[in-house]
Amino acid sequence: MSCASLMVQGTTSDAGKSTLVAAMCRVLQRRGVRVAPFKPQNMALNSAVTEDGGEIGRAQALQAYACGLRPHTDFNPVLLKPTTDRKAQVIIQGQVAADLNAKDYHAYKPRAMGAVLDSWQRLTQKFEAVLVEGAGSPAEINLRDRDIANMGFAEAVDCPVILVADIDRGGVFAHLVGTLDLLSPSEQARVKGFVINRFRGDIGLLEPGLRWLEERTGKPVLGVLPYLHGLFLDAEDAIAGGQETSEQIRLKVIAPAYPRVSNHNDLDPLRLHPEVDFQWVGPNATVPPADLIVLPGSKAVRADLDWLRAQGWDKAIERHLRYGGKVIGVCGGFQMLGKQLHDPQGLEGSAGSSPGLGWLDIDTTLAAEKQLHNVQGYLCLPGTPAMTGYEIHLGISSGPDLQRPLVTLNDRRQDGARSADEQIAGTYCHGLFDQPEALSALLSWAGCAGAAEVDFVARREADLNRLADAVEQHLDWKVVDKVLQESRHA
Repeated sequence: MSCASLMVQGTTSDAGKSTLVAAMCRVLQRRGVRVAPFKPQNMALNSAVTEDGGEIGRAQALQAYACGLRPHTDFNPVLLKPTTDRKAQVIIQGQVAADLNAKDYHAYKPRAMGAVLDSWQRLTQKFEAVLVEGAGSPAEINLRDRDIANMGFAEAVDCPVILVADIDRGGVFAHLVGTLDLLSPSEQARVKGFVINRFRGDIGLLEPGLRWLEERTGKPVLGVLPYLHGLFLDAEDAIAGGQETSEQIRLKVIAPAYPRVSNHNDLDPLRLHPEVDFQWVGPNATVPPADLIVLPGSKAVRADLDWLRAQGWDKAIERHLRYGGKVIGVCGGFQMLGKQLHDPQGLEGSAGSSPGLGWLDIDTTLAAEKQLHNVQGYLCLPGTPAMTGYEIHLGISSGPDLQRPLVTLNDRRQDGARSADEQIAGTYCHGLFDQPEALSALLSWAGCAGAAEVDFVARREADLNRLADAVEQHLDWKVVDKVLQESRHA
């Protein structure tokens, strides 16, 4: 069976590669094409647990949903999860392979490429089409040697490329022309056209620039995609802001944006709830008053805990609790709420121990084997609302407060803890707020009884279709279909 392929590369990070691939996947899926997403190498702290017991980037999980598929490790065979500015955990086909600095990873890339090509071969044998997402920009000259994320991969498998740029941030023509100019002749020939993303305004004012671009480069503009206001899709890394406040607001929720925050998309249902005023609080910002503080996950828990203390969050949380506020921790945030954090093997930094915030009577020790599970169960709150989610952590916790769990899982395991006064709770389960019943119960626990039920999963599905509608309308599918068809014979 021949398999069509097309790769979306971007002029910059956050140019729209992830969303364009997701949209094109949904368009093809709606046409009845058996299509799969693929990202050879991803660097992200937002990840998802796959059906085969591994982890991949959150964006590839979203793209899998767009294809009507469950996430699989072959969709993102190399995932880099930074632990410091110079070091990252290297995950190969879903499992931790090494912790390497940038120089050592560069030497490791040929081995990583073997996994990339292995996953690629399996996908192209199983599906009718595979849509590929690049990483960063193909014009990063310092990363061209041994590249497995952009043109290095495209050249290795002979995959055509389209280049996307974000006009909303400005400089779109310079981005496209400059990127193309920095590619080798064979790489330039591989680029089949341009897509301009996030346009708002009068298209007539843009058309002279489009004509100039096509004449200058000899490449067609395949589409100008509109800026879609209010669009929600799982972010790969960038932390999204809160929504505009309204008269419906009944609960103020804040969360610290610490340096190694991970899986921050856990909090998106709070950000999108019409009765919740949600705010990420960044470095050097005053911690505002709130009804609920959420401590999200972290890829370097002890280091982020040090950051919290340096930013005054420990005192702010103490004051918050004294005035009756609620606190909930997810994964790394749950670990921070305990008494002690032990990392004897130096898995997330230097080996050693750190005192936790001390609000839950638990201790946590990081262990080399990562826990990766998709889970279902119910919250130990009034009404026992159903929840679904996933575990993805190194820590093993113990202590008396675990006898008051927050979650009971369907395999009869209990997870998390609650304080005796019910002000503080924590869990290892990501996705805690995703289900409508669970979200409403947690908001009620936090002081917002009778909150409207918001179906986060249905919202994501609706926005995927909205995005696909826009891409179907504004992309030149005659050219795209031709490129896909020709790629079968490449």
